[in-house]
Amino acid sequence: MGAAIHPGNTRKRTMAILTGLVLGIVVGLAVHSFFPAYIHAAEQFASLLTGLFLRLIRMVIAPLVFATLVCGIGKMGDQSLVVRVGGKVLLWFIGMSFLSLSIGLLGANLLQPGVGFTPPQVADVSSLKHPFQPIDFILHIVPTSVLDAMGRNDILQIVVFSVLFGVALPAAGDAGKTMLAWSEELAKIMLRMTDLVMVTAPLAVFGSIMGSLAHSGLGMLLQYGRFLAEFYGTILFQWGVLTGATIFMLGFARVRALIKALVQPVLLGFSTASSEAAYPLLLEKLEEFGVPARIGGFVLPLGYSFNLDGSILFQSFGATFIAQAYGIHLEWSQQMLMVLVMMLSSKGIAGVPRASLVTLVAVLPQFGLPEAGMALILGIDHFLDMARTATNVLGNGYAAAVSAKWEGVLEDGPAEDAI
Repeated sequence: MGAAIHPGNTRKRTMAILTGLVLGIVVGLAVHSFFPAYIHAAEQFASLLTGLFLRLIRMVIAPLVFATLVCGIGKMGDQSLVVRVGGKVLLWFIGMSFLSLSIGLLGANLLQPGVGFTPPQVADVSSLKHPFQPIDFILHIVPTSVLDAMGRNDILQIVVFSVLFGVALPAAGDAGKTMLAWSEELAKIMLRMTDLVMVTAPLAVFGSIMGSLAHSGLGMLLQYGRFLAEFYGTILFQWGVLTGATIFMLGFARVRALIKALVQPVLLGFSTASSEAAYPLLLEKLEEFGVPARIGGFVLPLGYSFNLDGSILFQSFGATFIAQAYGIHLEWSQQMLMVLVMMLSSKGIAGVPRASLVTLVAVLPQFGLPEAGMALILGIDHFLDMARTATNVLGNGYAAAVSAKWEGVLEDGPAEDAI
């Protein structure tokens, strides 16, 4: 959809993001340890840097999703092709979601992260309550106004409108062809805008990490060190499983090149803890790898609603952790039922802030688990969210590449050394 970025520039951007990450750690710890009087000022500065970047990214998300999705569906032409591609990728999403929930459940049962924690008796989680109602979820899928959906960056509603718009294009004759060409040009413009916004990414990475560490220091990380290590270990195991499944579909050499292409978007997602921040870069890197724009533009918006692998793993891991902290024994039958409930509830909250916590609070009471247990997680959720977001980005990148392979349109990408 656009010209490939020169490998030297991509390396510079990767190094800039890594530099922002390292400097954020150093400055954040220094402020917390040696300049406590400036902690609040550091947090405010960090909020400014990160907030500006996220607002700039969110500014382009809605038109970018609309343009790429309409363009992708319009270029497919045949409605049966849209159904076939969408059906296959949704089956992949369901399979990966079930796999992720099972890995989280298995990891928590083997590692026992909640054993030894002193559970809180009271915690205010009222702002996170968002009980899952199937009827409300189905009604929520369809926007009452596409402008309202775009204003709120509700990806699921934007996807529904864009799919219907794209499917309707062939029936509109010459007008449909005009709109398809317009959508393609709009997508190119939004991607170029994204390149401009990405110049500020290292500053956002610096601010995000610096602010968190200036506030909490190493103390909180050390206190929750075991839990964080076990959660990150489970996430890394999940990465291995997802990568293995993708190697089975694409072959080792292609997945090796794909991983190199995904380094920047995964690192950006990890550093900012924002899937939205990584979306435009992920789309661009997949196209460089060889995923046609019509496939990436169709699969990624769906993935951002239905394929949040890291967030889904956190559901089962977090619920089991809370049960262990309170000494509540869950039978395997209860745990499997919990997995099925989470499979459903996790699909309707992609646009909700702190979506993983929202879903977890919604599920806990259904299995006799205290909502107050969320207080054990809230303090370190930013560091958990970093791993969840990176996994979401990785999983959606894999899904787009696999979908292109299924359709026989996966092109040869750039040289493997162009990271």
